[in-house]
Amino acid sequence: MECVVQGIIETKHVEALEILLQGLCGVHRESLRIHELCLKSAPNLGLVSSELRLICDLEQPEPTWTVRHIGGSIRGAGAEQLSVLVRNVAESKVSKNALRLFYALGYKLDHELLRVGFAFHFQRGAQITVTVSSVNKMLKLHATDEAVPVTPGIQLVEVTAPASSENYTEVVAAVSSFCEYLAPLLHLSKPGVSTGVVPTAAAAAASLMSDGGSTTL
Repeated sequence: MECVVQGIIETKHVEALEILLQGLCGVHRESLRIHELCLKSAPNLGLVSSELRLICDLEQPEPTWTVRHIGGSIRGAGAEQLSVLVRNVAESKVSKNALRLFYALGYKLDHELLRVGFAFHFQRGAQITVTVSSVNKMLKLHATDEAVPVTPGIQLVEVTAPASSENYTEVVAAVSSFCEYLAPLLHLSKPGVSTGVVPTAAAAAASLMSDGGSTTL
């Protein structure tokens, strides 16, 4: 399972967010350059359509591929009250021939994206990952060098943490607690729930930039 929240931030405030994250996480950032292909199943593969994501890490000396299937979110009493989305996820490393295999199985390419930015991986009550990236679309098939921003001037921030059916409440609490530190710069919520940019972002960013992140927000 996976706990996840998302938000957006104006590109002009990303450097301030990076300073804040560096101070909070205590680890170095990792560069991010991800080519993501969304595949959807053809009708002959079952009554319910299936969606897979093939993810290629272009930052590696030898690009590595991962196939990822995002399932449904948890249901039941209290699920709607959680500030973090908890969903089922299946993920596996695959070879560079994976796209050819899924085409042979009847999957079709729905769309592809290029995510460029950075990520922080750290332990804070849970194994949390924060990614900050510009989401870009391809003008030509697989032409990552010609990708252009989907929303110029805006970047996507995502906070995720792995969980299980036994410990997801603790992981949700850890993610929610961490997100409070980012509140002056951006608001994080369940995927699909857009809250826009935060009014306090400009003032918070100016404070962080002026003192290198030593201000307590």
